[in-house]
Amino acid sequence: MSSVFKTGYEEIVNQLQQVDPVAYGKSRNFIDGSVTRLSPYISRGVISTSDVLKCLQKKNFKPYEMEKFVQELAWRDYWQQIWIAKGMDINKDLRQPQADVFHHKMPLNIIKGYTGISAIDDAISSFYETGYLHNHVRMYIASLACNTAKSHWNAPARWMYYHLLDADWASNALSWQWVAGCNSSKKYYANQENINKYCNSRQAGTYLDRGYEELVSLPVPDRLKELADAAFETPLPENEPLVIDQTLPVCIYNFYNLDPLWKKEVRANRILLLEPSHFTDYPVSENTIGFILDLSKNIEGIQVYTGEFGDMVKAYSLSNIFYKEHPLNNHYSGTEESRDWMFSVHGYYPSFFAFWKRCSKEWKS
Repeated sequence: MSSVFKTGYEEIVNQLQQVDPVAYGKSRNFIDGSVTRLSPYISRGVISTSDVLKCLQKKNFKPYEMEKFVQELAWRDYWQQIWIAKGMDINKDLRQPQADVFHHKMPLNIIKGYTGISAIDDAISSFYETGYLHNHVRMYIASLACNTAKSHWNAPARWMYYHLLDADWASNALSWQWVAGCNSSKKYYANQENINKYCNSRQAGTYLDRGYEELVSLPVPDRLKELADAAFETPLPENEPLVIDQTLPVCIYNFYNLDPLWKKEVRANRILLLEPSHFTDYPVSENTIGFILDLSKNIEGIQVYTGEFGDMVKAYSLSNIFYKEHPLNNHYSGTEESRDWMFSVHGYYPSFFAFWKRCSKEWKS
């Protein structure tokens, strides 16, 4: 496990306290900019977007100083709201078909980190070790796969999700669709000049070293023609018997909820549920599984169950079950509790800025 992301709760809270929204607003687009690296903890539900906002408010930042940061944070809630509204429809082209698709595989040299674009190749090499990619680099890779190599977005999006410690299918899938032009009004392209600017590189003479008008009509470069199937498996821990106190309620944690403060004051059976069916549909790497197991250690008395929800309930005669809502928890039974959202703005909005307009009004009032 890389030491880039700590897993102790006090370390995470300390990292949260160090967030500087002013510096973030000025430099976030650069790969060495003042980004927070909080995304793995937000995606895993250790902290919420609401927690981050409250922390900044307590530090008395003025709204105009933190607006860009809060706006970027709101994208996370926005993607989640689309997932809630659209369900499994986010697994396919959402608003219109992706144009100019040549195949549903993935360029082999993106997997290998041998694209010929040095900043991207360096980022991919680091990605396999750390589970982290800067947001701008994610867009560059998506543009390269979908718009330069003509891949359908789904396979490369699943490759990226597999390795991300902050794997959030809504944020990942819908961002890829935004780049590919099936969840936006046009495709996103980045040329070599743009990559050099934000990655502090000086590469020239590549297939991306041209103007945008020429880039849009570029034939698939030889470097990106060889394809591979993106097939992944998740290594889950062996199942061990649970010790259940039938007089106590049951709190279910999972890949999207590892909040150590949730119902902390309640005596309860606490179970991290790892469903094989979930990870068959949304596989993640061994590195990611190790990360969530380490994060779960912040939850006192947590036990790990590898198996399906229904089988667990039946095997241990579980009742009085509590869990946090999520689109992938619809088959759970018991008492569903809401996640912590930054704002009360819920439902589907066709554009982020329509969503943000409502959020901003609530926030500033």
